[in-house]
Amino acid sequence: MDLFEKLKKNRGPLGQHAKDAHGYFTFPKLEGEIASKMIFNNKEVICWSINNYLGLSNHPEVRKVDSDASREWGLGTPMGSRMMSGNTKHHEKLEQELSRFCKKEDTILLNFGYQGMHSAIDALVDRKDVIVYDSESHACILDGVRLHMGKRYQYPHNNIEKLKKQLDRATAIINDTGGSILVVTEGVFGMAGDLGKLKEICDLKNQYSFRLFVDDAHGIGTMGKNGIGTGEHLNVQDEIDIYFGTFAKSFASIGAFISSKKDVIEYLKYNTRSQIFAKSLPMPIVIGALKRLEIMQKDNSLRKNLWNITKKLQSGLKENGFNLGLTESCVTPVFLSGGVGEATNLTVDLRENYGIFCSIVTYPVVPKGVIMLRLIPTATHTDSDVKITISAFKEVKDKLFSGKYVSDKIAQV
Repeated sequence: MDLFEKLKKNRGPLGQHAKDAHGYFTFPKLEGEIASKMIFNNKEVICWSINNYLGLSNHPEVRKVDSDASREWGLGTPMGSRMMSGNTKHHEKLEQELSRFCKKEDTILLNFGYQGMHSAIDALVDRKDVIVYDSESHACILDGVRLHMGKRYQYPHNNIEKLKKQLDRATAIINDTGGSILVVTEGVFGMAGDLGKLKEICDLKNQYSFRLFVDDAHGIGTMGKNGIGTGEHLNVQDEIDIYFGTFAKSFASIGAFISSKKDVIEYLKYNTRSQIFAKSLPMPIVIGALKRLEIMQKDNSLRKNLWNITKKLQSGLKENGFNLGLTESCVTPVFLSGGVGEATNLTVDLRENYGIFCSIVTYPVVPKGVIMLRLIPTATHTDSDVKITISAFKEVKDKLFSGKYVSDKIAQV
């Protein structure tokens, strides 16, 4: 069969819905400045769908630095990869400041979080090694694991007993191969908001020989007394061997970093293919990240307001009978019962008639019959936003239970 003919017939698990979903449920256009209220479909909506946790996207100091750096450097500087021609004192300063903040010896900047993560996993292990990873790990971790030429074992989400069994299997293999074990999990699981069992996993180091790689994309800036992340929150930051953080959420930018011991970071700088063979982070991104990190460290009010809004939103939803699962973070999932048709009708009602924009998640991401509405609070949301949203959710839940949204097709908008 011709490749293009195959693609026409098999559009993929998400692409099969493209004709009905594109432009509204997928690839929607949120317009205006990044804020708690934005424009969707020519209407103002309260937006709960953007990971601008600390509100830094439009912080006046951040906007000024972004503007000044863009004017001074442009987006082309520096050209080339860090190894060849794209290294600067500013990149190195950012790495030093991130190392200090995350309490690690050294750091490598990544030009993009997703490819950096999966490329780093590929660099760290060889065919003699074994990867053991959480079943609900982010796609960037799964893609990294798929690159691995050796054995890989998945354990059911946050199930420590099953993790131990997989570590037993991994240990038996490396005793024969002379390899090592890499355990990979997340600090905050970005879909359901629960935390990785980092304390329990670290305790297993007393029984097994492995290194721990933690993706804390949703944790850095939001978790812990100082915003260092989930490791700080659970008091195990020192026991995380390799720490990944992103600039795409709390930092409200793009790019990412990995922090670890100095010799590990040096190894990654010379072996992570996505960084060796790709362009360095543009200078305005680097200068902007330095300012963002400075604000995160000096202004705890942003994180305090984020958690104030989070607690009011989550407690209000729970008090009104909503199931938020096991979230312990700012990520706020609301679980309801229904099919894809009901989920899309409910979402249209929320957006068009109640002015509430949040992400909708259905099968196959969640089990059949489950609707998940995912809300992301930020420091820019207000008590009024919370009150309006809870009221709207109460009404749409009643409509859902009464059968108003029943349909076997995706809503037509």
